[in-house]
Amino acid sequence: MKKTPSLIPILLCTFLTFASAGAAVAAKIPDPPDVEARSYVVMDFASGEILASREPHQRVEPASITKVLLAYIVYDEVAKGRLSWDETALISEKAWRQGKDSSESRMFLDLGSRVKLGDLINGIVIQSGNDASVAMAEHVAGSEEAFATLMNQYAARLGMKNSNFTNAPGMPDPEHYTTAYDIALLGRALIRDFPDEYKRYSVREFTYNEIKQSNRNLLLGMDPGADGLKTGYTSAAGYCLLSSIKRDEQRLITAVMGTRSKRYRAQASLELMNWGFRFFDSVPLFGPQNPIAKVRVWKGVEPQLEVGAPTMNLLLARGAREKVKFKTEVDEPLLAPVALNQSVGTVSVMLDDKPIKQAPLIALKQIEAGSLFQRLSDQIRMWLSSN
Repeated sequence: MKKTPSLIPILLCTFLTFASAGAAVAAKIPDPPDVEARSYVVMDFASGEILASREPHQRVEPASITKVLLAYIVYDEVAKGRLSWDETALISEKAWRQGKDSSESRMFLDLGSRVKLGDLINGIVIQSGNDASVAMAEHVAGSEEAFATLMNQYAARLGMKNSNFTNAPGMPDPEHYTTAYDIALLGRALIRDFPDEYKRYSVREFTYNEIKQSNRNLLLGMDPGADGLKTGYTSAAGYCLLSSIKRDEQRLITAVMGTRSKRYRAQASLELMNWGFRFFDSVPLFGPQNPIAKVRVWKGVEPQLEVGAPTMNLLLARGAREKVKFKTEVDEPLLAPVALNQSVGTVSVMLDDKPIKQAPLIALKQIEAGSLFQRLSDQIRMWLSSN
């Protein structure tokens, strides 16, 4: 089938544009801050593009950031109707003993008590309770060991290819590991898939058993756009933080692993995100309300069809927007009937005349086959134009 190319100048009033971190830009982007961390990732939430990283796939201990995966599983179970926030979990001796003889974080659950899952999840998300984590794992899967199997299944589903989990709270174990990249993927998935539940991560304190505990994420008080996610610490892992900040319509996620202190993990995360917000735009592109062009349809009830592309969320390096164009290639001849969202070609996003992204060109409306007269008339026109 013949493809007809067309170069369409960008319309800034209608379309937003994209350039990846690796694409050519109008001005050189300075290097990210040289933070003191074993590894880190700065990710654009909307597109999943990586703005900056250090050792993103290096194996590290997640410590209590593990509880983000625990929460993701619980949120999914609730969404599917398999759990309810009002049902209760029995606090076993194993759960009750978590942190009892050490400085580990806990919710201060009572042995043998029954606790609503809504309280347990707050104890996990806000207080980082190890006892709440084990109690939740036992309630969901029957045992913490069975829950660890579930965690690894979910991790694989989310694309966390370099992670393995053996326990619910994130206690040290040679086989309990992840990477900064995998942790950022997890944070993005939780915000994307459970936006209402994500709001728990911005709650500053929670009281249970008349004991009030504060959220350990210091970044919540350092930037008005900070609204989650989770801290982690063990002597082996160092101080870690999975965090997110939203400014206007742009959201960034950082996973900073293995820093020297509670405050520095928050400061390092803020420095990296300030850099990201300063030098990159995260913008939507295309979508059903944004036609790119009109194309000729033969043998249909209408001769013209508006075409576009599926909605994309892509990363734009600041300074490159004015250089972006769209190049379309239409499969011709385009014959009716044409279905809504049918692929009718391709559209390429061009920067400095180089393609940086490609998407299917799709029909933004349905075109039915025309009458016998319209079909015959167009057949003659097609024949004449080809000779």
